[in-house]
Amino acid sequence: MYKKHTLDNGLRVVTEHIPFVKSISIGVWIETGSRYETATNNGISHFIEHMLFKGTTTKSAKEIAEIIDGIGGQINAFTSKECTCYYTKVLDTHYELALDLLADMLFSSKIDEEDIEKEKSVVYEEISMYEDSPEDLAHDLLYQSIFKNSSLGLPILGTNDSLKPIGRSEIIHYMKKYYTANNAVISVAGNFDEDSLLKVIEKKFGQWERTEELTKKQEPLQYNFQSVSKSKDIEQVHLCLGFKGIPLGQSKLYPLLIVNNILGGSMSSRLFQNIREEKGLAYSIYSYPSNYKGGGLLTIYGGMSPHLLEEVTALIYKELEELRTKGLTSSELNKSKEQLKGNYILGLESTSSRMTSIGKSELLLNKIYSPKEIIEKIDTVKMEDVEEIIQEIIDLDHVASTVVGKIEKDFVLNKAK
Repeated sequence: MYKKHTLDNGLRVVTEHIPFVKSISIGVWIETGSRYETATNNGISHFIEHMLFKGTTTKSAKEIAEIIDGIGGQINAFTSKECTCYYTKVLDTHYELALDLLADMLFSSKIDEEDIEKEKSVVYEEISMYEDSPEDLAHDLLYQSIFKNSSLGLPILGTNDSLKPIGRSEIIHYMKKYYTANNAVISVAGNFDEDSLLKVIEKKFGQWERTEELTKKQEPLQYNFQSVSKSKDIEQVHLCLGFKGIPLGQSKLYPLLIVNNILGGSMSSRLFQNIREEKGLAYSIYSYPSNYKGGGLLTIYGGMSPHLLEEVTALIYKELEELRTKGLTSSELNKSKEQLKGNYILGLESTSSRMTSIGKSELLLNKIYSPKEIIEKIDTVKMEDVEEIIQEIIDLDHVASTVVGKIEKDFVLNKAK
């Protein structure tokens, strides 16, 4: 049972009481990420996430780590395109300490100039590590290409050039704009006494300032369909194909999830069985949908030897053409529904995943769907819904592609069929 409370400053608190566990997961969600950046401050959201772990006015970075380790808990954070989350998981008896740590990091971080320069070196190494992961690089290039006219195409980590000029004043200005009570959600899942929990949250976060000037980007996304390649002296080539997807919150997401399962979302999918299992042409091949405000993507990825690129691409397009012309069978539809339901329910078996589910949903959709509602949405998908989404999404004349690996300088991927 989910409950929602809104403090006087506009901070939303969503909770799910799970009495049979002994843990509690707490997340503080901020609606900001690389999508809210520009080319000049790209990477600042992720960098702020790093800086809040560098020590507060009362605790050093080492002391923060020692406090959470001392109670056997976990504390971490992540930044995505549209949100940033700081979260902890502790025994239910330590929830007040966990909330105190999160509040201290959010409101009392030193953000020292010397620490900023040290941490930049860490993030530069993180960017270099990302560059050395060609699979990640192929996905990143796809976003930069297909969303080149939108900040959604900016890399979450930023670049060395965009991070270099960022200093304390830029960080403080950015946090004042986005790190506000009415642009945030606290989500809690686990074992707790509701009244006690809310009193602590009110005490720690009730003075968080709100802003009346916050404007969030809601413009529809523009898509750019072209082929981009990057030559790298590595053993495999890494291919990404991108199709226009479904925006966050639309009911069409469920037919797309069903189609994705059959296309490349599992080990029994068509792409995996045909290209890897039957023909042995790739070790890794899969597909997945991504959803954002105003738009989304369906991405297909494959990693293979350079001399197999054209053959694998042709086989992918053949599967896509067959999907467009023949659709799914009724048994595939039913199988995919059961698979989706199973994956969804199994994914809710920890307090961390439940905290993430309700926090992100409230932050980006202002609504939380119960497991029963999600299952109903999956069950009510009809064959005509699936056929409609296939024709809408699998548009072979509008495909973005990226290739990373040993390729000719002027290489352009042909849409082989």
